[in-house]
Amino acid sequence: MAAEEGAAPAADPHALAELAERTAAEAGRAAAEGQEGIGVLDTKSTPTDVVTEMDRRVEELIRKRLLQARPGDAVLGEEGGEEAGADGGVRWIVDPIDGTVNYLYGREEWAVSIAAESGGRIVAGAVVAPRLGDTYTAVLGAGAFCNGAPLRAGPAPEPAFALVATGFGYDPQRRAHQAEVLRSVLPRVRDIRRGGSAAIDICSLARGRADAYYERGLNPWDWAAACLVAREAGLRVEGLHGAPPSGELTIAAGPGLFESLHAMLEPLGADTDGPA
Repeated sequence: MAAEEGAAPAADPHALAELAERTAAEAGRAAAEGQEGIGVLDTKSTPTDVVTEMDRRVEELIRKRLLQARPGDAVLGEEGGEEAGADGGVRWIVDPIDGTVNYLYGREEWAVSIAAESGGRIVAGAVVAPRLGDTYTAVLGAGAFCNGAPLRAGPAPEPAFALVATGFGYDPQRRAHQAEVLRSVLPRVRDIRRGGSAAIDICSLARGRADAYYERGLNPWDWAAACLVAREAGLRVEGLHGAPPSGELTIAAGPGLFESLHAMLEPLGADTDGPA
């Protein structure tokens, strides 16, 4: 039977990963070329949660490329919201510039993140950090890679010897509580890093550039592709009590360290914004 007109092509995860990587690379080049002299276009949740002109231009480019290749798919993007697709098709989850404040300040720690979701699961993804020269890719059940080399996370250290990455929200109340959580965590680990791009931070765990990561307030486009990279490299990525990663709390670490960090964060109310 012929496919229905307008239906999305069948979802081969390897083909989806190739499309994600190719599109993210093109978008990353465009963003890198336009970084010099970029300014704030708009704000989102707070005056410090910014959107640049390039965020929107890059997302438009990504949507165009994805839907040219797979016109029946859905797209969820940070800037443009959700665009419905054919029933049962792939949903693309897109962050055109993860680390917009870094981008605005001319820093290198920002990335384009594209993930493909099929059947309710993330099956393929790419995170491209053009100014760092890094491309992370992953396919569900087929491993994770950085610049073509396979990724496999090493053994996790004890918490006292763990380098832990994190990030902070923009709402003042949330930031104040996150600072209190950090005040309790910091004396119990080797050190803390705050890079400014959740996607890069999570992918970096697979390369041993940090040992663990946690953050409240992430959106699906922040973690979708990066969490697949981390999981395919052997890391555990969840919320509290076995919940999936979400805006409540996302924790990533190797077995053993994950449980220790979970036990550290849970009584601190890391999944809340503090007392009401």
